[in-house]
Amino acid sequence: MPPLDDLRRFLARHRKVLVLTGAGCSTASAIPDYRDDNGQWKRRQPVMYGDFIADAAVRKRYWGRSLVGWQHFARATPNPAHRVLAAMEAAGTTAGLITQNVDDLHQRAGSRQVLALHGTLDKVRCLDCRTWVHRDAFQHRLRSANAAYRELSGPAAPDGDADLDVVDFSGFRVPDCMACGGLLKPDVTFYGESVPRERYKRGEQWLAAADALLVVGSSLMVYSSFRFARRAAEWGMPIAAINLGSTRADDLLAVKVAAPCEQVLPRLAEAMEPGPGGQT
Repeated sequence: MPPLDDLRRFLARHRKVLVLTGAGCSTASAIPDYRDDNGQWKRRQPVMYGDFIADAAVRKRYWGRSLVGWQHFARATPNPAHRVLAAMEAAGTTAGLITQNVDDLHQRAGSRQVLALHGTLDKVRCLDCRTWVHRDAFQHRLRSANAAYRELSGPAAPDGDADLDVVDFSGFRVPDCMACGGLLKPDVTFYGESVPRERYKRGEQWLAAADALLVVGSSLMVYSSFRFARRAAEWGMPIAAINLGSTRADDLLAVKVAAPCEQVLPRLAEAMEPGPGGQT
C-alpha cells in the first residue's frame, strides 16, 4: 500500500500532529455515518436546531427515535482506530484530538486530550437553566413516560436515534427539566446551531501547537471541521488524511490514504514499531 508508506513518512517527519476525526472513525463501532464516499447525503438530514426549538412535533419525533436509538448508541465500543489514536497520544506524538463525533468513544479508548467539537450525546441540558443530566437518567424518564413506545425497534441512525420514519409520535411525551420546567436538548450542536466560540478558540490553539494536521474518517463537508483544514493550509501546515471517500480538502492534502481508518491505523502503527536494533 504505497499511500500507507507515504503516510508513515509524513508522520515520521511531523512528530506533533493535531488529529481531526469524523464519523468514519466510528462506523466500525456500528455507528452509521450520514454521507457516502462522494460526500453526499445517503440518508435523511438530521434535525435542524431551529425546528427542534420551535416545533413540539419535531421534538416528539426526535426523542421518540432517540428512545430506540440510544440503546444501540450506548452499546457501542471503541474500535482499532480509536485505540491506535489513544496510543499515539500516550506516545506523545499528537498535539490533541478534535472530533466531530458525539459518541465519547475516543475518551473510552483512552484518549485524554479530546475536544468534542459538537458536544457529547451522553448529556441532556436544559436550555433555560443550563442544568444537565446524564442521558441514561433521561432515558429512564422517557421510558417511564412512554409505555406505549417502549417496544419499538429500528435500525440505528448516526446521532443516537433510529430510523423510524413511519411511526406516529404525536402521542409521545417529552419530559421537561426537573429543575425549572424548561426545554431539554441533547448537549450537542445540531445542524443550524453554532459551535461555541470557545471551542473553536481552543481548537485553533491546539492547531498552532502542532506541526501537521491528520484528518481521520471525515469528509470535512461540515464547515466547523473544514475550517481547521483551511486554517492549517493558510499557515502553511501540511495535511494528511485517512478517509474512504472524497473530502472537501482533497486539494489541500499532502498525503491521502483512501481506505477505512480502522484498517489503516493498526497497519500504520505496526509499520512504525521499532524493528531490530530500534530502527523503524
